[in-house]
Amino acid sequence: MTLSPSRFLVALVALLVAGPALAQSPVGTWRTVDDATGEPKSLVRIFEEGGVLVGEIQQLLPAGRRCEGCAGRFNNADLRGVRILTGFRQSGNEWTGGRITDPKTGRVYRAKMRIERDGRLRVWGFVGADTPLTRRNQYWERVR
Repeated sequence: MTLSPSRFLVALVALLVAGPALAQSPVGTWRTVDDATGEPKSLVRIFEEGGVLVGEIQQLLPAGRRCEGCAGRFNNADLRGVRILTGFRQSGNEWTGGRITDPKTGRVYRAKMRIERDGRLRVWGFVGADTPLTRRNQYWERVR
């Protein structure tokens, strides 16, 4: 089957437009960075499960550290495998409708995420409406 020049051009444009969007998936492993200190805190693996994105802690940083001073069931615990991200669905260039758990406080927040132009994953949790006053941002770095 031979494509006419016009169909070839349409197919090429579609690939060029879709390519960056497909490459911008947050699926993979990310190094979380403390928004206050700038220090690496953990490695989180994001993956698809049941049509939504979820994320689990793979390792606390520095290696071997336990969650000292964390809330409730997380206190002094080995958090490997603990799911901290749930329910994210793609909406344009963001993943919305999710929840994020902060092991330090034990609180669960509504959350969104988006890959920024510099390749970092912006993850933000919020209470109530998503406004700058109710939002806490973190920027995670892709590991793989």
